[in-house]
Amino acid sequence: MAKVTFLGLGVMGYPMARHIAKAGHEVTVYNRTTAKAEKWVKEFGGKFAKTPKEASKDSDFVFCCVGNDNDLKEVTLGSEGAFHSVKKGAVFIDNTTASAKIARELFKAAKEKGFGFLDAPVSGGQAGAENGQLTVMIGGENKDFEKAQDVIKCYSKKMKVLGPAGSGQLAKMVNQICIVGLVQGLSEGIRFGQNAGLNMEDVIEVISKGAAQSWQMENRYKTMIQDKFDFG
Repeated sequence: MAKVTFLGLGVMGYPMARHIAKAGHEVTVYNRTTAKAEKWVKEFGGKFAKTPKEASKDSDFVFCCVGNDNDLKEVTLGSEGAFHSVKKGAVFIDNTTASAKIARELFKAAKEKGFGFLDAPVSGGQAGAENGQLTVMIGGENKDFEKAQDVIKCYSKKMKVLGPAGSGQLAKMVNQICIVGLVQGLSEGIRFGQNAGLNMEDVIEVISKGAAQSWQMENRYKTMIQDKFDFG
């Protein structure tokens, strides 16, 4: 079993780290809100650290799932960032949905320090994270993926290296562009049906078994019908 660090315990990171711990790996967690890291350790064991730098020392694999480019820069290259302590030969796996630009920057910085970097954004939403059924789009070097794949498998159903650094983030953008079209179409359909006086619960029950079926329809229609759009 490996020594693993997980940085960021949001709606995605919290269950992803749990799957890694349940697989038997020794996990150290960091979260900006320390109370959440303490809660995670009480539930799943392991230990927590107060800074990314402290959390990442001595680990074989460092996972990260934070909000955006700025958060990612802070936990990696900031004064207490993980890149100051990741050991040579380790692999940093970034599950954040961020830009291809920062992925390439961090790959280069990691290379200079002697450890690997994979940009590995995920798709599948909170439910996919909870169930360990995420899809992982990966950019980076195959040798680093080969080292890390057994740990990535803990929370994923499908993962693939799609090219050099930044390719994972570019693939995630393809994913999001495709989703936008589906959500727009679903929104138009729901509004049309509501204006026509149809019971949209009944309509979705029927059409979701036909050619209109999609992950977005199955997982988002209830909140969309209720005009609730504040999910993660």
